Amino acid sequence: MSLADSDRELVVEELGRDPTPAEAALFENLWSEHCAYRSSRPLLSAFDSEGEQVVVGPGDDAAVVALPSHGDGDGDGDGDGDGSEDSDQYITMGIESHNHPSYVDPFDGAATGVGGIVRDTLSMGAYPIALTDSLYFGDFDREHSRYLFEGVVEGISHYGNCIGVPTVGGSVDFHPDYEGNPLVNVACVGLLSADDLVTAVAQRPGNKLVLVGNGTGRDGLGGASFASEDLAEDAETEDRPAVQVGDPYTEKLLIEANEELVAENLLESARDLGAAGLGGASSEMVAKGRLGAHIELERVHQREPNMNALEILLAESQERMCYEVEPENVDRVREIAEKYDLGCSVIGEVTEENYVCTFEGETVVDVDAYFLGEGAPMNDLETESPPAPEADLPDADLEEAFDAVVGSPSTASKRWVYRQYDHEVGVRTSVPPGDDAALVAIRETGAEPRSAETSSGENRETGTGLAISAGAAPNWTSADPENGAKAVALENATNLAAKGATPLAAVDCLNGGNPEKPDVYDGFSGIVDGLAEMCSTLSVPVVGGNVSLYNDSASGPIPPTPTLAMVGTKAGYDAPPLEAAPDGELLLVGQRDDGSEFALGGSEYLAQFGGSDRFPALPDEPAAFVEALAGIADADGTLAVHDVSHGGLAVALAEMVTPDAGLEVTLSTDDPAGTLFHEAAGRALIQTTDPEAVREAFDGVAPVVALGSGTDDGTLSVAFEAEGEGESEGESKSTEETARTLTADAETIRELRSIIETELE
Repeated sequence: MSLADSDRELVVEELGRDPTPAEAALFENLWSEHCAYRSSRPLLSAFDSEGEQVVVGPGDDAAVVALPSHGDGDGDGDGDGDGSEDSDQYITMGIESHNHPSYVDPFDGAATGVGGIVRDTLSMGAYPIALTDSLYFGDFDREHSRYLFEGVVEGISHYGNCIGVPTVGGSVDFHPDYEGNPLVNVACVGLLSADDLVTAVAQRPGNKLVLVGNGTGRDGLGGASFASEDLAEDAETEDRPAVQVGDPYTEKLLIEANEELVAENLLESARDLGAAGLGGASSEMVAKGRLGAHIELERVHQREPNMNALEILLAESQERMCYEVEPENVDRVREIAEKYDLGCSVIGEVTEENYVCTFEGETVVDVDAYFLGEGAPMNDLETESPPAPEADLPDADLEEAFDAVVGSPSTASKRWVYRQYDHEVGVRTSVPPGDDAALVAIRETGAEPRSAETSSGENRETGTGLAISAGAAPNWTSADPENGAKAVALENATNLAAKGATPLAAVDCLNGGNPEKPDVYDGFSGIVDGLAEMCSTLSVPVVGGNVSLYNDSASGPIPPTPTLAMVGTKAGYDAPPLEAAPDGELLLVGQRDDGSEFALGGSEYLAQFGGSDRFPALPDEPAAFVEALAGIADADGTLAVHDVSHGGLAVALAEMVTPDAGLEVTLSTDDPAGTLFHEAAGRALIQTTDPEAVREAFDGVAPVVALGSGTDDGTLSVAFEAEGEGESEGESKSTEETARTLTADAETIRELRSIIETELE
């Protein structure tokens, strides 16, 4: 990839001369789609990024959000949940993609994706406390998909485990359209106090620019431009030099050193060296402050001999940070770097003039930093909407369909993945991977331990529980980009509410194919609009994110994939399980009877058996549904709560069954397949000893349907009866008269859901 002719003309006009080779390479990378968001930025204004809880919104390395005080269970950050004051604790939220590198080199590509988002967290003054990974691959049956899958998971687990940051959640999906271009989306949450906040905005001329961390090598050259074009058929060999190679042990030292630098208030601003390397990080820092810099490139500590100016500027070697430091603090910064065996170079200083880089006395870059960072022209692209799908439904055997959907790799257990992650390091994880949402303990909220009174009147010490949910649904957004993206946002919020948490904020990773194709750009526009509208409806600000386009290959574009990482808060760290209890009534909340609840568009059922259908309708009052669910999740009578989403009711019921507890369910329906397998968002299963409390909580919000009860035999039994049958004139319908019954014991379900583990071991 090289600087486009039209871009070169703009640069020549601005500079009044031809750019030097180093300048041309900088503009090529920083004006690429990966860095400048030339096709997506015109759409991103749709997102609502403001709120009282938002401290730093989009545009920095990571967003910063204020946490409510512990005991403030309403999630609005005002402390009124128990009368306490606001907490001085903040969290950071960031998400990024490492898609192209993970195709070329799955281990290193995925590993360095983790490293990059962790350093984005460090640059805000925060300590990383949790990671999520959302992964998308081609058909699980394909050998190449499994190769990529195993390599990516190994890379994530190796890097995350070595740096001591728990991977607490995420998602894995398999879809044929990811065969030529997998996606690796990683999110990180960090924790900091208000006094420790650092930003990427350079502060004042005369301050020194200090590079701390690994030596600069030649790995990752041109990574930003590489991520801004379609993958070629020979990418796995030809593009390997564009993939960075990570060193998690150095990253761990960098994490600890950064914490010490922040604690001693030695940093004026900070930026992780990611896309476009030193040139990207340093120019963006000073551009944000409307300042300039003078950098002497030969001062950069290097790990390879005879590097030239362009290589030093653009290499994306990992585990490096660029700090702005007051002159009197430079020696102390150097001492801390040496303490942790990290390289440290004073490479230049902040100025009032242009962004200038010299190499061995020769000026190789002399440009206006703001023009370099913000001058890229935006693209005006065409869209082309596909025709609405017609109903074309398969006629599959119900038992066969149950086995296929419950045993699909996309809906099956991901234990093979998360058992490789150390999700307990840091001793914060209260609800581990495998549940609707993870829950981590934030004990730091509030200066002194406080007591929160439970609904039973019992007092207990509590802090803030931070619930985290992340993922997308490629089947949904393939079927209907806009409404599918709305459903993705609602599902993530429902996951949080199932743990009793109120949504607080979100970051997104918007993945699409080649935007120059009108149908692809139409789908991408749809996921932006859908995600923005639902998050606004839920009062969840989208505080940051990442865009990854040109996820296209010889096999075609990926589905439009809006990965969302959403957090919510609650008082305390306890949450209801998703597993059933051997007693208690089972209720389905949110099942609508408006003629659209059995629409099968976007379902795993259609993915398994073919066909098409419209996408299910969304609820009229999604925010009220989420609020009611979060409230009832912590009620005394609640035994279990589980979101109904991928795979529909069939998968949700199966996931609740354990060897010690089963479910006996009766469904009144004329369409058993539609009832079991449609995937309308905004539904949850609640098992309770107080069904009236559930009905009261959802009165006027969402329908509540009694499905059955728990049993102690470890079996799922689903009986179907035609609507209008059942109880009549005070008499119950007998088992013999029931239309049919579907049964599966816990061991059968476990075998179905262990497909990934079984096939890979």
